[in-house]
Amino acid sequence: MDNQTTNTTYKTAIFAGGCFWGVEHYMQKQPGVICVESGYIGGHVAYPTYEQVKSQTTGHAEAVRITYDPQKTEYETLLRFFFEIHDPTQADGQGIDIGSQYRSEIFYQTEEEKLITEKVIGILRERGYDVVTKVTPASPFYEAEDYHQDYFEHHEGEPDCHFYTKRF
Repeated sequence: MDNQTTNTTYKTAIFAGGCFWGVEHYMQKQPGVICVESGYIGGHVAYPTYEQVKSQTTGHAEAVRITYDPQKTEYETLLRFFFEIHDPTQADGQGIDIGSQYRSEIFYQTEEEKLITEKVIGILRERGYDVVTKVTPASPFYEAEDYHQDYFEHHEGEPDCHFYTKRF
C-alpha cells in the first residue's frame, strides 16, 4: 500500500467571455481542469439571480471560475485558450448575445495573474487584434443557479456563441 499523499494545491482562474455555458463547455475539456462553475462577478448586487443579471442592472458579468491543477496546466495556458474560444474584440457581447453581462473580462486574483494577462493581451495586440477585454481585480464570485451548471452535459447540442479560433 502506498502511504504517500499528494499535497496538490489547486488554483482558480475567473474569466468572463459571453454566455457562461459556452466558456464552461470548452474549459471543462482542458487538461488539468478540475471543475468549472458558472456564475456572476463584477457587479454591485450580492447573490444576484440570473434574471437580475440579464436585466443589466447589477453590473455583473456572466463568468466561469475554473479550478485547475497547476502541476498539470498553467494559468497562461488556460488564458490563451480562453482568448481562442471567445472574441476578445467584441465589446459587450459575444455573437448574438449582446449586453454588458456578456462582456470580455479577466478577473485576476494575484499580481502574477494580472501581469500574465497583460502580457497575453499585448501579444494579441501585436498580432493585430483590437482587444477590448477588461482586466479587473477579482471581486466576490456568486455561483449561478443549478440549472446553469454543466449546461451542455444536460442538454444536447454545442455552444452557438462560442467557436474555437486559433490566435496563438
